Amino acid sequence: MEDQLIQRLESAVKRLEALSTGFHGGASSRDGGDSPDASSDPAIVAFADLVDEYLGRVTSAAEKIGGQVLEITNIVREAFAVQKQLLIQIKHSQKPDLAGLAEFLKPLNEVIVKAARMTEGRRSDFFNHLKAAVDSLSALAWIAFTGKDCGMSMPIAHVEESWQMAEFYSNKVLVEYRNKDPNHVEWVKALKELYLPGLRDYVKGFYPLGPVWSSTGKNIAPSKASAPPAPAPPPPPPASLFSSESTQASSSKPKEGMSAVFQELSTGNVTSGLRKVTADMKTKNRSDRTGVVGTIEKENRAGSHAFSKTGPPKLELQMGRKWAVENQIGKKDLVIEDCDARQSVYVYGCKDSVLQIQGKVNNITIDKCTKMGVVFKDVVAAFEIVNCNGVEVQCQGSAPTILVDNTSGCQLYLSKDSLEASISTAKSSEINVLVPGAGPDDDWAEHSLPQQYIHVFKDGHFETTTASHSGG
Repeated sequence: MEDQLIQRLESAVKRLEALSTGFHGGASSRDGGDSPDASSDPAIVAFADLVDEYLGRVTSAAEKIGGQVLEITNIVREAFAVQKQLLIQIKHSQKPDLAGLAEFLKPLNEVIVKAARMTEGRRSDFFNHLKAAVDSLSALAWIAFTGKDCGMSMPIAHVEESWQMAEFYSNKVLVEYRNKDPNHVEWVKALKELYLPGLRDYVKGFYPLGPVWSSTGKNIAPSKASAPPAPAPPPPPPASLFSSESTQASSSKPKEGMSAVFQELSTGNVTSGLRKVTADMKTKNRSDRTGVVGTIEKENRAGSHAFSKTGPPKLELQMGRKWAVENQIGKKDLVIEDCDARQSVYVYGCKDSVLQIQGKVNNITIDKCTKMGVVFKDVVAAFEIVNCNGVEVQCQGSAPTILVDNTSGCQLYLSKDSLEASISTAKSSEINVLVPGAGPDDDWAEHSLPQQYIHVFKDGHFETTTASHSGG
């Protein structure tokens, strides 16, 4: 606490010194310099305080860990520095058109692309740390909000929703290190607090309806390098972290509105971008009726023989009632967004993938999957796990019933709203349920569900109790 107070005092002194000198040092905006009146603007001062207080804690923990954790933390710090400069630029610029907005957001996208590259290639020992940090950076895209019709959630909701996917990986770090190294636990907690409540409360206080552009400022014109493409679009680049729709084949219709901006920003292979299901990907709207997601990436073509016996990968809505997610291998960015409480989700034959289900559905079934992660909000009837090996499930809302059958290795993360869920198991082993602590700073509590029972014939019937193990 004393160190934090000292850091904040030092920061305040620096801002006072900057006010007295008028920032005559001439630092450029990309290098972290402020405009002459930036340090006196309440919104900019508050953002600097946010970085000092919350991001300072993340950096302090990362310095104790070192290595890739410190490296990705420095990139997070760089992304927040870029956002600060964008906030300053907004105050001196008129609201841009789509091409100008793409040019405006390019510096932030470049930093996020750089962060995402750290998760590519050979899987690191700190992969969960890297994914948590990279996925969290999508929260900074709140600054792209231009109105209720732009295709984004409101800024406050966007920040909250963006953390949800990052939390899937941050929870894994907590489970792995909570009894091994408190520095990793502190890093994860500080990272979450950077966004919730940090960035969320900042946006709520200053920009709840989005950025406030100047009515008399300069225009943001796109550079020649970022000019809009010709009407006949080239083959699509990999999806950007900002992308609100999936990458589509070159024969697809050109994107419109904010989607065009997001495609303009697609300058790198950001594997953490969420692939969202659009209307033309649904079975009822497809001309070929195959149900195969349109874009097949290079690695899928190279390994297409792996699906010869099990069938092609699918992510489709069948007959308007059932979402089928089948044979997805190594896909960490699967998303079902447009769903309702009358629909069910059936996941079959997937491996080493992550599926996010946004919204309430009637029933979810995971069948014959290996190393599968599922994040969902609310389910009306039940969540079922059948014939699986190594499944991780996070419930962010409510689930009245959870069924686990013939499954080996299952991690269930329950929210406070789902603690009353009825969990039934049969022919299953290594089932752990993690529940949140009583307070916001408390660790998750892990509970292992019994897999062995003792049956004793007594008074004309069998009495069954769970087997206990001393020292376990």
